[in-house]
Amino acid sequence: MKIEQIYTGCLAQGAYYIESKGEAAIIDPLRETEPYLKKAKENNAKIRYIFETHFHADFVSGHLDLAKKTGARIVYGPNAETAYEKYEAKDGEEFKLGGATIRVLHTPGHTPESTTFLLLDENGKEHAIFSGDTLFIGDVGRPDLAQKKGSLTKEDLAGWLYDSLRNKIMPLPDDVIVYPAHGAGSACGKNMSKETWDTLGNQKKTNYALRADMSREEFIEEVTAGLQPPPQYFAKNARINKTGYESFDTVMERGAQALDPEAFELAANAHDALVLDVRDKEEFVEGFIPNSIFIGLDGTFAPWVGALIPDLQQPILIVAPQGREEETVMRLSRVGYDNAIGYLEGGFEAWKAAGKETDAIDSIYAEEFARRFHAHPDINIRDVRKPGEWSAERLEPAEHFALDFINENMSAIQHDELYYLHCRSGYRSTIAASILKSRGYDNLVNVLSSLEEIISAGLPRTDFQCSGKAEA
Repeated sequence: MKIEQIYTGCLAQGAYYIESKGEAAIIDPLRETEPYLKKAKENNAKIRYIFETHFHADFVSGHLDLAKKTGARIVYGPNAETAYEKYEAKDGEEFKLGGATIRVLHTPGHTPESTTFLLLDENGKEHAIFSGDTLFIGDVGRPDLAQKKGSLTKEDLAGWLYDSLRNKIMPLPDDVIVYPAHGAGSACGKNMSKETWDTLGNQKKTNYALRADMSREEFIEEVTAGLQPPPQYFAKNARINKTGYESFDTVMERGAQALDPEAFELAANAHDALVLDVRDKEEFVEGFIPNSIFIGLDGTFAPWVGALIPDLQQPILIVAPQGREEETVMRLSRVGYDNAIGYLEGGFEAWKAAGKETDAIDSIYAEEFARRFHAHPDINIRDVRKPGEWSAERLEPAEHFALDFINENMSAIQHDELYYLHCRSGYRSTIAASILKSRGYDNLVNVLSSLEEIISAGLPRTDFQCSGKAEA
């Protein structure tokens, strides 16, 4: 029996390849099917099942394309209504996979259809659970994503989750391995570990939500406390996973079209396209196509695209480092942005060589930032990090302007004021600066240094309080 976790850091997502005696199953696959097809071919195995733990909200699953290419059966647990053909398993139902067995454990709470898949080895011993967003390492799934106005509240779902954990998962042997769908960095939970698997016994000792003496009421209160609003694309991705989507191959063919500067400019005007620049932040601030938006590939690219571009159908034109154009189209498709319509052949250098107009963002580093602050302590500083980071530690003179909510909070920035933007590394402040500049805010200075470097340069900070997780 073989188990392989296929972990994608940008999405903090774990898909799984399970194989026994020439038969394979995939759990929670990403949009691109090639990695799973390749593994099966290398192992001379046939993919028989595609198990989905729930309707994912933070990415578009690859279940439909993978089923078409392999003939594998798509399996959900109870209460999973879809617009396409699938098998809805019963609680406790078992599926044979070579010499192994996969048992369905319906574990509602994160969503009504959430299901954990228990893997029994060739000897019938409970070996591992694939817990989806029901149980993470160090946390559990947030219970507010599937609430329905007037009928189902996050408290209702949290209560279901308590019951699922106590009745279905915690009674399993302590040596059972927990393989979740996400790790640290995902917005599907609050306090996930950077570890991507653990034993159930260790989770019973260390996971706050599995405390043996925790009452149902205490669980509901703790799990629902402090939840930030989910990113705007979550509900849209969940709907896509229920109803279906365009073939990944078609999306790639449309998006990976090379366009020279003239054709690129024509396409931008003809389709009212968003120009998305995914290069390194230092390259972007030095020069870019006017009104383009920066979201760098080497950060948490897909989640920021999902959080900041409201329309999944928005036509997108790509400016990417050479050789990474198709990767960009693929990573956009992972979160449902299927309308990329081409990329700039030769990249930004080709645009400049063609004599096209360019723009830049005034950017500085920590020492210059400190010099300007000490000369003028009343300068406007905006910290674009997440609320938890802001609460934990910040520059004393800074005001909060979270990138997550920039589309809703534009009115907090005045056109005639000069603003200094910073985050933890310069990645998010560059995103924020690009969005503001594309909307006519020209009085901006972007700080590219890390928060540690800024503090070391002499800007005053608040006392540290343990809260939230750091991000780039």
